[in-house]
Amino acid sequence: MYIRSLQLLREKVPSFQSYPFHLPVLRELDELQFHPNVTFIVGENGMGKSTLLEGAAAAYGFNPEGGTKNFNFSSYDSHSHLDEYLRLVKGIKKPDDQFFFRAETFYNVATNIEDMDSDPMGGGKVIDSFGGTSLHEQSHGESFFAAFNHRFFGKGLYILDEPEAALSPLRQLSMLSRIHDLVENESQFIISTHSPILMAYPHADIIQLTEEGSRKVGVEETSHYHIMKQFIEDRERLFYHLLQ
Repeated sequence: MYIRSLQLLREKVPSFQSYPFHLPVLRELDELQFHPNVTFIVGENGMGKSTLLEGAAAAYGFNPEGGTKNFNFSSYDSHSHLDEYLRLVKGIKKPDDQFFFRAETFYNVATNIEDMDSDPMGGGKVIDSFGGTSLHEQSHGESFFAAFNHRFFGKGLYILDEPEAALSPLRQLSMLSRIHDLVENESQFIISTHSPILMAYPHADIIQLTEEGSRKVGVEETSHYHIMKQFIEDRERLFYHLLQ
């Protein structure tokens, strides 16, 4: 386990009425415990999942827009500075690999890679560690998978914000397989997601965020699972209520 838990330094918070501390995930937060292998952060839009992951990643030393600790760029300085109010409780071991993957800003990471590789004094090509093909010359989903398959090499800490955003259901299943391979190779994942496919990964912890705070649940207890189950099993009834 590379990160054991995350604590909010509540005594330092200037006001729980202002952004980002008014978000449901932060209003009641003292500490979140992480699974040694896979932890999913789930909940409806606006609960603060991405803000929480961004803060945790920045507190660990990642660029708020994503990448490794060696990425140092900003296309638009919009992060919340939540990291200044968080304490990460780390494990004894340090990861050999680490990456913050953020679907919303992965295009910016791809652009920064091309900028670094265009520098004649830059040495080796960064894109080689992503499979060697420009991420901008691939589809959105293919570029995501280039990172998962080529850049993630194990014994790593991987913080992923909505990685399913550009992935088909079949690709999401493939991603589960890749996550498992990396977990078997001593990796830890902290993932925010809306995908019931991903959150069904066996033995993972699922932390569901609601207006009342956060709690650990099983996949069958999540609203995502209930809605998809209802859609698949009785969509006529669902449409009847939706479209009246």
